[in-house]
Amino acid sequence: MKKHNYSAGPCILPQEVFEKSAQAILNFNNSDLSILEISHRSKDFVAVMEEARALALELLGLEGKGYQALFLAGGASMEFLMAPYNLMRENGKAAYLDSGTWASAAIKEAKFFGETVIVGSSKEQNYNHVPKDYSIPADADYFHCTSNNTIFGTQMKEFPDLDIPMVCDMSSDIFSRNIDFSKFGIIYAGAQKNMGPAGTALVVVKEEILGKNGRHIPSMLDYAKHIKAESMYNTPPVFPVYASLLTLQWLKNLGGIPAIEKINNAKADLLYTEIDRNPLFKGTAVVEDRSTMNATFLLDTPLHTDTFNAMLKEAGIVGLPGHRSVGGYRASMYNAMPLESVQVLVEVMKDLENRV
Repeated sequence: MKKHNYSAGPCILPQEVFEKSAQAILNFNNSDLSILEISHRSKDFVAVMEEARALALELLGLEGKGYQALFLAGGASMEFLMAPYNLMRENGKAAYLDSGTWASAAIKEAKFFGETVIVGSSKEQNYNHVPKDYSIPADADYFHCTSNNTIFGTQMKEFPDLDIPMVCDMSSDIFSRNIDFSKFGIIYAGAQKNMGPAGTALVVVKEEILGKNGRHIPSMLDYAKHIKAESMYNTPPVFPVYASLLTLQWLKNLGGIPAIEKINNAKADLLYTEIDRNPLFKGTAVVEDRSTMNATFLLDTPLHTDTFNAMLKEAGIVGLPGHRSVGGYRASMYNAMPLESVQVLVEVMKDLENRV
């Protein structure tokens, strides 16, 4: 039976990425060696890293604009620590937007480095919307935000124009929609949503903002050192980087971000239309902030839960339960999710309505 994988991450990737990755595990570049065993200093893998870094910048429209792309270990959570280490001055301060669980985790780490000003928060409303009309202190060393809140199904639709660096966690919607990426000083994203398997994070840094905070930075946490070493300061996560490269190649061949944005909007429109139409379901996020990546919704009554879950299983739909802290359902519709899978889910929702 075909599976329709709505997992929030690690999640679905393009079928051709699975196939090429599987082949590389057996025999990479006809070398009779596995991608899992080759040296990260080998000519073959150096080429992979160089192309992956260049292609990330190309797809984001940041080529030749003073940015460097890095593939680092530690996941996006490591960047909660690295961003303030690299940007916050001694006795400095940073501004943070609290829009969800991961934004809150980033704030927790930043507090170890200096004053952390929370300019807006939707915590009291269980993060059902993205805070707006906030004011960012002009003397902050940087402003940090989270573009898409995976757990609560909300997404920033606009970003401020600032004279200070803007740092953004784009883990769950990077490469999914058109944004003026040149607004940001640092963009970071765990690979396991729209880019590859878990094990690496993409960090895109505007070089000119580094080296200005006067702080001693441990070598492994220093963006400048990783840039100088061309993302190989230590042994990189070879396989996740390779699979990420394959995904970026797939996206480029598809037509890049403009092409995938149209597909993602079609998927989200289809599902949200059914959520709003069907009396058995209701969305949990404020409509204007609904995420195109993660649609969160509830059943009108727990009485239908067992029936709906059984229908989902019968249809081959997996990964739909909401995060344990929220409950309900969460349909994660990342780039590789085909429209067909969303159509299957919508049909199950309609069938439930007809049954009860």
